[in-house]
Amino acid sequence: MSRSRAQVMPQTAQTPADAMLHALPHPVLMVSPDGRIADANVAAEQFFEASIPMLRRYMLRDLVPFGSPLLPLIEQVRRSGAAVNEYKVDLATPRNPGERLVDLHVASLPEFDGHVVVMLQERTIADKMDRQLTHRGAARSVIALAAMLAHEIKNPLSGIRGAAQLLEQSAGDDDRSLTRLICDETDRIVKLVDRMEVFADERPVSREAVNIHVVLDHVKRLAQTGFARHIKFVEEYDPSLPPVLANRDQLVQVLLNLVKNAAESIGDGAVEGEIQLTTGFRPGVRLSIPGSKTRVSLPLEICVKDNGPGVPEDLMPHLFDPFVTTKRSGSGLGLALVAKIVGDHGGIIECESQPRRTIFRVLMPIYSGEGYVVDDAPPEQGP
Repeated sequence: MSRSRAQVMPQTAQTPADAMLHALPHPVLMVSPDGRIADANVAAEQFFEASIPMLRRYMLRDLVPFGSPLLPLIEQVRRSGAAVNEYKVDLATPRNPGERLVDLHVASLPEFDGHVVVMLQERTIADKMDRQLTHRGAARSVIALAAMLAHEIKNPLSGIRGAAQLLEQSAGDDDRSLTRLICDETDRIVKLVDRMEVFADERPVSREAVNIHVVLDHVKRLAQTGFARHIKFVEEYDPSLPPVLANRDQLVQVLLNLVKNAAESIGDGAVEGEIQLTTGFRPGVRLSIPGSKTRVSLPLEICVKDNGPGVPEDLMPHLFDPFVTTKRSGSGLGLALVAKIVGDHGGIIECESQPRRTIFRVLMPIYSGEGYVVDDAPPEQGP
């Protein structure tokens, strides 16, 4: 049974107006004339990673980057009394690193002389939706291409390989190397087509309630016995997370691919290579499940972080597109397949990258025992 809004409402909410403010998914701050935080809602606590009593001790300038346009916007509102908006402002700070783009909405409070209210709307939520739709469109393109390749290419390739084998029987030593080259290259193309056929497989997969931490531990063991034996793993798990409705083998495939990419990014020669595996409950994002009109919340967050050199900036917008790769021998289908599997599970995958800090974040719906949890509140945990 899910907890009601009243059960999770902060104790400080004494009036309907307070309750409404704390129910908003966007951070809201009241700033006093001297620039101090006078009040805030629960979403602001989560955004700035500080409690409301702690926020009240800060000046706003202490919470935003030096020279942030938010500060002159507040002064403009105080002078004119008119509300203003500013879009795609980065509020990243050493306390909250990484790109944190927000839309700013600043308005005066006539009832409180000199006070203003600031609402932050995270751009990442809207961008997640746009990127996920793009990933699904890219996956559909690969599905169509895979179906065509399987039909139009694999049959002629088998004929080419058979002819090369016949020629090899009567060829001399010098020519035999050429026939072997033909066979090897046709085999390589067949393997590539086989990998792409996975995208065209639309058969329903069996799903069950899966403990994501069991899956992560399994993936970590596989990595440590092979490609990531030289890398340190750090785990930060939320043990109270409920299960996800998923196919266990496909989740292993997704996370193993992300961990392998992280290890390859760090490289074999790194002496301080580190991969962090984290989980947490992050309410606020909703998405429709493919083939359904139902919109579910995606509060289950799984992150794979590494301290490698990062993803090239020009590749970031196309990272989950097919045939996009930085590896010399890579096919560029790994992350496209990851995006397809996550999308088929009703989830979102995104990437944030800068030197020595790359994060692949997977947001998934949780499972209540009867299906996906539609509201934002997590199921109550048992004793």
